[in-house]
Amino acid sequence: MNTHTICGYLWTAWVLVGLLWAMQSKQTSRRESLASQISYRVPVVVAFYFVFYPRLFTPWWTSNVLPYRGWFGWLGIAISVLGFGLTFWARAILGANWSGTVTVKVGHELIRTGPYRFVRHPICTGILVAMAGSALVYDQWRGIVTVALLWVSFTIKRLKEEQFMRQTFDAQYVEYSRDTGAIFPVLRRGADTSLHG
Repeated sequence: MNTHTICGYLWTAWVLVGLLWAMQSKQTSRRESLASQISYRVPVVVAFYFVFYPRLFTPWWTSNVLPYRGWFGWLGIAISVLGFGLTFWARAILGANWSGTVTVKVGHELIRTGPYRFVRHPICTGILVAMAGSALVYDQWRGIVTVALLWVSFTIKRLKEEQFMRQTFDAQYVEYSRDTGAIFPVLRRGADTSLHG
């Protein structure tokens, strides 16, 4: 089995586990509009189209970024597994507070353990790391474009989510955002407070 196939299986397994986990969320007390969701969902759909349906694009998209090395694929798989592991860890810590869209749950809590001590959106971090690993597996320009599109999507989503969190948790969230990175950890960190993922 080659690394391209393994990479596809990893993403499929990750999506299936995520769908099963989605059934265990708390009831929603406040949710963004469908129009608001479109702003960050469209880049994600386009990103996954780029990476998993390369035949639809011109040869440039599927040309190599770097001169091919045999170890690229296995290093990319290892990086992807690391990213998926981070998403599962963050999701397990977040528990029933999780949502795939920007929401506030009934009895929403600030989570203060695990990866949420270091970054406010570790699930996004994990997905970006996993996709960066997949981009290395494929070693094609479409992988670079995919990572960039995901970054755009997560930036839009996190800004919307952080607005909801400021309205819900007020000064606690302001302090939390000062002491942690959004997607990647900051070098200097203060109090151990955390957020919705």
